[in-house]
Amino acid sequence: MRVFLTHTPDALARYYGERALTELRSISDVRLNGTGNVLDAAELAELAAGCELIIADRNTPAPPTVFDSLPDLVALIRCAVDIRNIDVDAASANGVLVTNASPGFTDAVCELIVGMMIDLARGITACATAYHNGTEAEPVTGVQLSGSRLGILGYGTIGRRLAEIALALGMNVAVSDPYANVADERIRQCSMPQLLQTSDFVACLVIANDETENLFDAAAFGMMKTSAFFINASRGNLVDDDALAAALASGQLAGAALDVGRAPDQMPAPEIARLPNVIATPHIGGLTRQAIESQSLETVDQVRALAAGQLPHNSVNANRATRLERLGIAIADRTTV
Repeated sequence: MRVFLTHTPDALARYYGERALTELRSISDVRLNGTGNVLDAAELAELAAGCELIIADRNTPAPPTVFDSLPDLVALIRCAVDIRNIDVDAASANGVLVTNASPGFTDAVCELIVGMMIDLARGITACATAYHNGTEAEPVTGVQLSGSRLGILGYGTIGRRLAEIALALGMNVAVSDPYANVADERIRQCSMPQLLQTSDFVACLVIANDETENLFDAAAFGMMKTSAFFINASRGNLVDDDALAAALASGQLAGAALDVGRAPDQMPAPEIARLPNVIATPHIGGLTRQAIESQSLETVDQVRALAAGQLPHNSVNANRATRLERLGIAIADRTTV
């Protein structure tokens, strides 16, 4: 079975790993992206020609022209959770299976958020920067996490795990998610306005889609306490950057921590990241060895299943993926899993 891996050399080392690549090569004929660049649709179609499978990194788009141009393609496997830049309808129209990865980065992202809360509360980065610059740091009275309220927007896998950690730290936890039911009696479930008005830390973990575009705008930031901190570890398009910058500059917010933003590859925008009451990291929430291997090895498992004539887990459009018949996977076996 021929597999095309879209990752650039840098992304291959950072987001896929040698262990997964070795295992993938043991079960398939692997073709790598040797251009050094993130591929556009035309380049992807050219380089993946003749391959039955594509394993795509999160930055490589798959619009309709990709599926229209690759008659040998049976499945596109996304080495990430996010499939928004894959046209699943076009894949289905061509009978191509689309899969994605599970959120194996849950603990990694939660640990980063906790670190960001502590940094915001105690001014660690500011102190370290002062000492690095050869000056003495100014002692400032901080905020204690224990007893403070954490508001979590989005109660998915990461939100649930973060709530558990926050409770263990002695924090009060509130959650707002109209699509989830919070069973833990220690957690207060409330509306978004109620959460914003009462929380000392607000963690944005909402799914990014058309409904949540610019969810955090001037009105949302205006509801927050002036002593509150905002943390975004989800997606940049959930936040109106101009509104966030204005809230930070005016003192409407005490500070913010950002692992994502509207810069390329979901990086924080430099003009926001450089503000004095902001700490920013370059989209590293899931960038630990354990998290990377969780998702990359999952793609290997998906390839292994297909090679064995089995439907892989996390199949998105199995009932419409007619080309799976080439691998001996009958329509009766194509219940989405």
